[in-house]
Amino acid sequence: MDKIQKIKGFADLFAPESDVFSHIERTAARVFALYGYREARIPLLERTELFARSIGAQTDVVQKEMYTFPDRKGRSLTLRPEATAGLLRAYVEQKLCAAEGVAKLFAHGPMFRYERPQKGRMRQFHQVDVEALGSPEPALDAEMLIMLDHFLTDLGITNTTTQLNSLGCRQCRPVYLDALRDFLRGMHKEKLCEDCLRRKLINPLRVLDCKVPGCRELTLDAPKITDYLCPDCLDHFDAVKGLLDAAGMAYELAPRLVRGLDYYVRTTFEIVSGDIGAQSSIAGGGRYDGLVADLGGPDTPGIGFACGMERLALLVSGLPDAKPDFDVAILDPAALEPALLMAQSLRRLGYRGETPYRPGSAKSGLRRAGRLGARLCLILGEAELVQGVVQVKDLADGAQSAVSMDALAEFFAARIGRPQGLPG
Repeated sequence: MDKIQKIKGFADLFAPESDVFSHIERTAARVFALYGYREARIPLLERTELFARSIGAQTDVVQKEMYTFPDRKGRSLTLRPEATAGLLRAYVEQKLCAAEGVAKLFAHGPMFRYERPQKGRMRQFHQVDVEALGSPEPALDAEMLIMLDHFLTDLGITNTTTQLNSLGCRQCRPVYLDALRDFLRGMHKEKLCEDCLRRKLINPLRVLDCKVPGCRELTLDAPKITDYLCPDCLDHFDAVKGLLDAAGMAYELAPRLVRGLDYYVRTTFEIVSGDIGAQSSIAGGGRYDGLVADLGGPDTPGIGFACGMERLALLVSGLPDAKPDFDVAILDPAALEPALLMAQSLRRLGYRGETPYRPGSAKSGLRRAGRLGARLCLILGEAELVQGVVQVKDLADGAQSAVSMDALAEFFAARIGRPQGLPG
């Protein structure tokens, strides 16, 4: 039988790489909770119409990148390419909008897009997603950017730049789009790439986001959207910048920053890293006032962002030591049960450790403990059972002591520290 291989672009994750992802998720939950955000869990599958309505039927995501298929009843379903649409669908269906104040949600998990696999970008990738619904105020925009910076800093990711722009609103953006179309009208096949020739007709804003060097050079002198903001959008953008300045948070204005999804209005932002090469964006988001109404809910303002976990993982280092605190060497069959119970009592106190499932020699037990990287090797045989002790060898300095079972917890606390949850 031929070996079954995994699908290209869908990665397996094991330790230590999976430890990094778990660390990112735990850090996100801890930091976001400080700002009042609660976790939500949503399906991987949604009706295709949800993404066509929210992301935009003419976007590259919907046109070229989604995994879409009919189910057995002929309904068109799509593996989620991003989390915002699903969270907003749940927000409307679960009537979270009926609650007072701002609904603050975060989620994490796999997303799916059919793209060329490369470093930091897979067809199944993972995101941390954050949404805040219910306030149009610029203070919410600023707080979200400050929270994102807090999250990245706590992950140890510091060599970053926050890029900031405003995309205007549904009143002032059409005026800008007319000016941009006029600018692009004279650029024909020999000048723009094939994608941008299509974009300039149906979604001209996306031409500014093209990564092809020739297209970027041709649009260097394109009109800036911030020159076309209406008074309300200009006041909103100035307020966001003022609050970030007051908080001492650095940013740079990026008038070409448009993001890849149609639903963004007003504040939009991206975090780029100087440490991972060309694919430097590690987080991005913005306001999407009006999107909830487009999905059948009440007219609710909102703002959110997503972080690509694969790219964050490239930048995270110095995780807490995952090596065990102890390993047990069992020298006699009669010691199997006492060893299991001893190990379990230490684990309940917060110590990490392992135990074998059959007896062996002291030499093989010490060799195994060293291979695992354990700090202490607990040696338990017939003589130790009779005496009510365990031989504890510290693999850091070679010292060995006979320790009473009743005193083992205090011995651990003295040798390797008192973990959280240990009484006294």
